[in-house]
Amino acid sequence: MAIRYWEYEDAPLKEKLKDPNVKDIARVYFDNETKAYRFAKALYEVKTRGALRLKDCGKELPIATWKRYLDFGVQVGLLKHEEGSYSFTDRYSKPLKNVSQYIKTWMDTKKDEDLQVLFASAKMDRQAKRGGREHQGEGAALDNDSATGQ
Repeated sequence: MAIRYWEYEDAPLKEKLKDPNVKDIARVYFDNETKAYRFAKALYEVKTRGALRLKDCGKELPIATWKRYLDFGVQVGLLKHEEGSYSFTDRYSKPLKNVSQYIKTWMDTKKDEDLQVLFASAKMDRQAKRGGREHQGEGAALDNDSATGQ
């Protein structure tokens, strides 16, 4: 997420509220221009129609793309998906406020946390090299093993 805190302080927010647009909302969630456009397109279609079904989505984007961005809207709390259609929800501001309060509380708490226990199923070692040239030392050892059949 690309929340620029200074844009949502009191004075800048008052200026932004005079002329709100979907681009500002999409840019909060995506730095990539293409992804922001697709998300904005999905939000705008829901806004203009009130509720949007996947079968009613336009042909300018594939159905899988529409679904991905509409589901992302549901995931972040802007949209709800009920009875096969997507529509806006009225609870989108509370989760964002709660997240900021949670982060602030976490920052103020003095506690040691073991990340290896918290993320027990995460891959923690470096990924093995998947191609390219082999290193001198490793290549020689691999060639010797394959030649002897070990």
